[in-house]
Amino acid sequence: MYNSIKYFEEKCIKKFEKLEDEFYKEPEKLAEYVLGLTEELHNLGLRMIQESLEEMNQMLRKSPKRLQHWVVESHDTKQLITSLGTVTFAKTLFTNKETGESEYLLDRIIGLEKHERITEDAQARMLKEAVQTSYRRGGEEISLTTEVKKQTVKNKIHALEFPKNNEKPVKKKVVEYLYIEADEDHASLQFREKKGDLIENENHRKNNCLITKLVYVHEGIEKEAPKSKRQKLINPHYFCGTSYEENNTEFWDEIYEYISNHYDLDKVKKIYLSSDGGAWIKSGMKRIAGITYVLDEFHLEKYLTKLTSHMKDSKEDALDELRTAIRSKTKQDFEEIVDRIESCLEDEAGLKRIAIAKEYILSNWMAAKLRLRHQNGVKGSSTEGHVSHVLSSRMSSRPMGWSIKGATKMAKLRAYELNGGDMLELIRYRKRNLPKAAGAEYEILSSTEIIKSEKNRHGELGKYVENINHSISLQNRKIVYFNSHIWGL
Repeated sequence: MYNSIKYFEEKCIKKFEKLEDEFYKEPEKLAEYVLGLTEELHNLGLRMIQESLEEMNQMLRKSPKRLQHWVVESHDTKQLITSLGTVTFAKTLFTNKETGESEYLLDRIIGLEKHERITEDAQARMLKEAVQTSYRRGGEEISLTTEVKKQTVKNKIHALEFPKNNEKPVKKKVVEYLYIEADEDHASLQFREKKGDLIENENHRKNNCLITKLVYVHEGIEKEAPKSKRQKLINPHYFCGTSYEENNTEFWDEIYEYISNHYDLDKVKKIYLSSDGGAWIKSGMKRIAGITYVLDEFHLEKYLTKLTSHMKDSKEDALDELRTAIRSKTKQDFEEIVDRIESCLEDEAGLKRIAIAKEYILSNWMAAKLRLRHQNGVKGSSTEGHVSHVLSSRMSSRPMGWSIKGATKMAKLRAYELNGGDMLELIRYRKRNLPKAAGAEYEILSSTEIIKSEKNRHGELGKYVENINHSISLQNRKIVYFNSHIWGL
């Protein structure tokens, strides 16, 4: 790193002094002062990364361990995109004596897969932006000074693998009531298997709809602050997927595994599932024992409105009467009220609307009763707002077309981000397990070798050595550390 230290001493300090001098002359130019410092520190950081990589490459070239199995093939100049910027550095291509395989051994040591030109930190930065906005913006934000194409971002997201939440706390939580809320959104596909395979029906509508699934588990609702009117969920955890990429049974089994790992189910009085009663949601009820289905508020009110939308001035009275029948009376009482409402209609479209709404409420009768009674821990639902926030805002609120794989990965990435997942850890999760270096033990240096190395280093650094204090020099520590990583089998 001595070249970077020399650069800092000879160049950076003078530029820092000049920038500070100019700032004192014109204090109103604070922005220019900050930007100037940022640029110099940025350049210094890129130089340090370049020098470290090239020094590692030199150690590989000089290593007797490497020489046992690998010979030098060629010397190349490569570029690597980091979150700080693009680093250009020299590295060596080696060929294995036994297999004839050629490889940049430095890439293997620093964890880069073959032909990879983007570091993990840059990919994590890219994901943080892409999960919120678009592939294009993700490519623009990958680095402070460099961009990549949106196709590159898409490829990286398609390759993601997501870890299962198998964490088992030492002590499970004890709660009286547990809440599961579920709903879906609809994303538009560009194609199903290949471009051009979408079919139009007689109404000229293509079969390009993909169901994106959202389920979240929480412990109830509380105020955001003691005096706040806004409320928030207590300890929510999110699960997302699509109707094509995975088995619905596996999706719900993952949810049950999370619940059983984190909560003492013997102490839970009730587990409420709030939803619109979709088929994929109802099938999930069978995977979790003792669950109680509650119709979500939005869809109940939506279908009550369908029943009464033609009532004009008497609409509110009709709504109250219907709610009362659902809450405390029988299906027959409800149907009699609907028949009276229906008698006011003659047009076919209105009669069809009434029939659909009536059937929906009757098929979810007990769930609708529980929703309106609000007893025994039943809370208001927030599925529509969550679908909008978690899925629609990124996947369907603007005109865009997805592939099945892209929509599935993005839905899961949204859930991962909301659950507080670390993007850097996600990038590392799918990394292949690299073989351990040959001679993984540390190479111990003798006291004579250390003294000799220190003397040589004083000659290299000259006056700059006074700026660094070490009990054992950084140079020798780097040699000791790096020797344990050199492949040679």
